[in-house]
This record gives sequence, structure tokens and C-alpha cells, in this order.
Amino acid sequence: MTSPRRWTLRTRHTSYTVRLSPDGPWAELDAWGPLGVEDGPSALDWSHRTHFITPADAAPAEYVPHGLRPFTGADLVASRPGGERGVWWEFASAQEGEGTLRLAFTDDVLGLRTVLCYETVPETDVVLRWTELTCTGDEELRLERIDSAGVNIPVSGTARLTYLTGQWSQEFQRTQLDLPRGTFTMGSVQAAPGHAYAPWLAVQDGTSQAAYGIALEWPGNWHMSAQAEPGGAVRLRAGRVPHEGAVFLAPGETLATPRLACAFSSGGLDGLARVWHRYERHLTGERLDRPRKVLYNSWEATGFDVDAAGQLELAEVAADIGAELFVVDDGWFTGRADDTGGLGDWYPDPAAFPQGFGRFVEDVRALGLDFGLWVEPEAISPASELYAAHPEWVYRIDGRPARLVRNQLLLDLGRADVQDFVIATLDRLLTEHPVSYLKWDMNRPPTERGRPGGGPADHLDLDAQHVAGYLRVLDHLRAAHPDVTVEGCAGGGGRVEHATIARTDVVWPSDNTAPLDRLAIQHGFLHAHAPHVMSSWVTDAPGVFDPRPRSLAFRFVNAMCGVLGIGADLRAWTPQQRAEAAHWIARYKDVRDVVHRGDVHLLGGPADPTCGVQYDDPGTGRTVVAALSTGRLDGAPLVPGRPSRLRLRALEPRARYRDAASDRTYSGAHLLHYGLPFAWSADHDAELVVLTRL
Repeated sequence: MTSPRRWTLRTRHTSYTVRLSPDGPWAELDAWGPLGVEDGPSALDWSHRTHFITPADAAPAEYVPHGLRPFTGADLVASRPGGERGVWWEFASAQEGEGTLRLAFTDDVLGLRTVLCYETVPETDVVLRWTELTCTGDEELRLERIDSAGVNIPVSGTARLTYLTGQWSQEFQRTQLDLPRGTFTMGSVQAAPGHAYAPWLAVQDGTSQAAYGIALEWPGNWHMSAQAEPGGAVRLRAGRVPHEGAVFLAPGETLATPRLACAFSSGGLDGLARVWHRYERHLTGERLDRPRKVLYNSWEATGFDVDAAGQLELAEVAADIGAELFVVDDGWFTGRADDTGGLGDWYPDPAAFPQGFGRFVEDVRALGLDFGLWVEPEAISPASELYAAHPEWVYRIDGRPARLVRNQLLLDLGRADVQDFVIATLDRLLTEHPVSYLKWDMNRPPTERGRPGGGPADHLDLDAQHVAGYLRVLDHLRAAHPDVTVEGCAGGGGRVEHATIARTDVVWPSDNTAPLDRLAIQHGFLHAHAPHVMSSWVTDAPGVFDPRPRSLAFRFVNAMCGVLGIGADLRAWTPQQRAEAAHWIARYKDVRDVVHRGDVHLLGGPADPTCGVQYDDPGTGRTVVAALSTGRLDGAPLVPGRPSRLRLRALEPRARYRDAASDRTYSGAHLLHYGLPFAWSADHDAELVVLTRL
């Protein structure tokens, strides 16, 4: 039962209980886990053991400022400009609603009101947390650290951290670290989540299957840290990082930190993944009802060499094999013969489309295909007409050289006039022609991040302003063009987080589409993100990190684990390859509803000789299994003469399941205990199995 000093938030399968600490003016975690876990003494109550530290440093505090917590790291660092750092607050009030909680603390000396905000997400096991900071005094405040939340996780042994690492073309690599003591940290100051780390972290207690996770909703600079603290706990912190070193809060002004999604599953990382998938289906909302169409993208076939005749030739083949959407990538606009020009001048190149761009679009649509375009709205080429007209629109520092990355500069999207230009440009492209798909790319971070005419005295918060501008444009697209499918991309998977996912339909995990490289990328991606947002292409790309060849079937089955696309040069494919592609596309259309809406189980991983992904749709009784051979090139099984097997999960042991393609029937117990058999060979390295419960 809720007491005046103890509150419980309940999700679909979990509960999250907060209490006011008996040791001081802060809130602390009392219990977090399966429903009912709060019924008993707190497993986190170690705050009285405070040798050589303070009670606030030892407590499982939800959020504590520097001042109250001086030694083990604070979630908030605030001061008056030129004054001493520190907040010493008192509890002010609690406001409890249906699935919500707001705990307010005030420091009247400093002039700061802090509200810890909690909200459960319907039909999920996610609790959202953020903090609202209001300057209540007559002087502005300097905020050096503004984390979203502190998250406490009880462990009885060494904590295992799982996180997603990488680089360009090798994003979302599942990485694990045992943390017996000490601090782990990761983040990005590239004005985007970046390729090196994803803003996602999972923690497991080595003695149980319980898995806790956090994910930060912020497409700008960020950080996350995990500190293994005395007493058997790991404390996580996450938040945005002001590029300028601090944020200034004027009298009467309120700042809300980014939302931090907190998730729990008693089913390990696999169960935690399903929690995140359900949450992202919630973020997608009604857009999930719109089938993700099979696209063809022309980039790998033509590069910058875009012309109407060549694109139509590709479109005709794409339509023949069953594609539903044709996307013209980079190179369609004026001045874009290579990567040195054109960005910012978003008008079709008349030389590439001699009969007019409108005629070209209609010719594509006459083939039965929807039409899409690639854009990079935040970028600008120094040789463009836009730069000549508005050099003040780019990030730069007066008196310093402007650094080129990919032969381009970056627009200051924090400026209202730049936002208005981008909105007007996209509106024009989406209304002058029947464009139903927009691929939004971003291929460079800001370097000389200044705004001409604005210096430190103006207290610019350029990172937050860029984020606000980016989200404003996406919100406009969603409102003004609700039927347009929007893809989020940033040089691959450089900007994948919940704010972007909530406003787009799909995201691009990586520019690397090689089969075994992509398998590792998608394996990590699906731990944090849902299949219906994962755009995945079939191409001819050779492996970058794992060059072992794989069949066309492998490439298709792997790509069908998300949202299927094709990016190969179809003109070079043989009739047999085109026929095989048509077969796989037809199969994908039959199962994509299960793939995008079903419960997902990750079966093994890329390091295993056989791995796969299982999708279950309880409503229709269908189970789809994408199985992939990652072992020896000759297809030799682990034991000669014995097929490889994938043990399925979450089936009904006494039920029977039929595979119509092979005309085999299995008991659920057999599939759970022994698994599906696969007789791999050099010519057979992938299968898509569809089981129907009888």
C-alpha cells in the first residue's frame, strides 16, 4: 500500500517503488522487479553503513545534487555564476497520479526547485524518468551537470554490463564487461549518439536471470556511466552533455532533462529485448499499422551517376521481382556530380532528368512502385548557392578556419531561420511530386561549433538548440505529411535513439550490408531495438570485417529479420538470381506482419555455428524462424552426419506445430528440447521456417 513517504508505480509485469530516505532529504529506490517485489524489506537498504562517506553517498538515491552527495558522484551540479557549487535541498511535495509521480525538492538559498518525474508506459514494462529544474531566485543559475536520473540496481555478486559498441560500418556490436568494482562510462560529444556507443545499457546480476536496462531519449551529446558501489549495487547515471560545458537557467525558467527509459525483465537479455520492442511499438503508434514496404535503393548500383534512363532501368527490374518502393539516393540534385557540391541546393538536376523530374517520378509510379528520395537537410556544400547566400547559417567560429568533413559543412539547425528553410525545402519536395518516402541522412558531426555573433556571454546552448530544431522539423513532417514514410540515418547508425524512433518509421543501422558483418550488427541492434524499425538491405557487398562469402538466400533471410530492402545492382543479376529474389520477396510479404509485430527470441549469436531469430504471433499461431549458418564454408556440421539444431523458445510443449514447406509436424516439447533441424551444406546456408500451431 502507498504510504505518504513511499510510492509504487506498476507496469505490465513489474513494480517500481520509491521512498523518501530516512537518512536525509532525498528519494531512494526501495524495490524494482516483478510485481509484488515491493512487499517486504528493501534489498537496497545499506545507507546506514557510511564509514568515511556520507549517508547520501551510500544511499540508493534516485537523484542527488553535489552538496548533499560530495564524494561518489552527483547527478546535478549547480551554482550561481561565480559562486560555490552545491545544492542543499529539502523535500517540498509529492504529486501522485495514474501511473505518474512527481517529487519536488527546493533549495531556497540557491533559488532552485527540482522535480523528479516518473511515468509508466501503458502495456509495457518501461518506467520513464526525467527531471525538471526551475530557477526560483532572482539570479540565473549555472548548471554544469544535468543528468536525467540515477538508477540503482541491486546485485549479489559481480555485475555484468551489456552495451553496444562500434565504429562506422561496424555499429551495434554486443559487448559485455564484468564490473566487480569501479566505474564504466561511455558517451558522445558529436551532436548525435554516434557510431562508437549506443545510448543503451543493460545490467545483470551474475546470480540470476534478472536484467535491468536504460535507454536515453536524446539525439545530441550524451553520457552514461555505471558505478559498482559498496554494499552490493550498481548505480547508473545518464543524461545530456552540454557542449559548452554548462547550461544557464534564467529566473523563472524551467529546464526539462531528456527522458530516460528504465526497463526490467526476469527473462535475461532476451526478455529485456522484448520489453524494448514492445516500447518501440508503443512509440510508433498507429504508424505500425502501415506495412513497411519492400524498397529498392539505387545508391550501390549508380552512386552519384544518376540519370532518368539508368534509374528507370533499375526500377523496372525492381518492380519485376516484387519491390514496392523505389528510392533515388544521393546524386539527384543540381551540382551533385560528386561529394564536393550540391548540398543545400535541393532542386532536381535538369541534365539528369531531361523530360522533367515530374515525368520521371510518374514513370516510376507507372511501374506500380511508390517513389522516395534521399536528402541530407543539415548539410551544406561550400560551393552551393545556399552557402553563397547564407554563410552565417553554418557552424563556425569567427576568425578560425572552417574544417571540411566529407567536403561539407553543417548547418546550424538551432537557428529558427535555418529550421524554416529546411521545413520549406522538404514541404516543396513532398508536395510538388508524389514522394512517399524520405531518407534523412546526416554524414558529419559539427566541428567548429560556434554561432557568429554569439559568444559565451550569450550563454548559448547549441547542442540542445540543434536537437530542438531537428525534432521540430521531424514533428512538422509527421503532422504535415503523415502518409510519408521517414527513414532516419546518420552515416549508418549514428543517430538511433528513442526521440528519433518516435518520429520516424525506420532507421538505418549501418552502411555495411555485407552478410556476416550485417548479421553481427543486427544481432546487437535487436537487443535494443524492434524489428519493425530496422531497415536492412540485400546487396552484393563483400565482407569488410568477416569476408567469408554467403549465398543470396543468406542475404535475404538475414535482411528479412527487419524491414526488407534491396540495394544491389539488379542489372547485373542473372535471371536465376532475379527469380530467387522474387521468391524471397514473396515469402517476406507473407510473414512481415509476424516479424514486425511478433514476440522476438534471439537464438544464439553470430559466434555460434548456427544462429537465428524466432518471431511468434500468438494471435495467428504462426512462428517464423530465420535460421543462418555461420560456420565452415563447406557447411560441415559440428558432428558428421548430424544436422545442426536451433532450440526454439516460448512454445506450448503439448501443442503440435506444422511446417507446411517440409510437411513436417513437431511437438512443442521436441522443438523446445531438441530444436529445429538444419542440414547445412556449401550451397545451403540459410532457411526461413514458418510453423503453424495446429
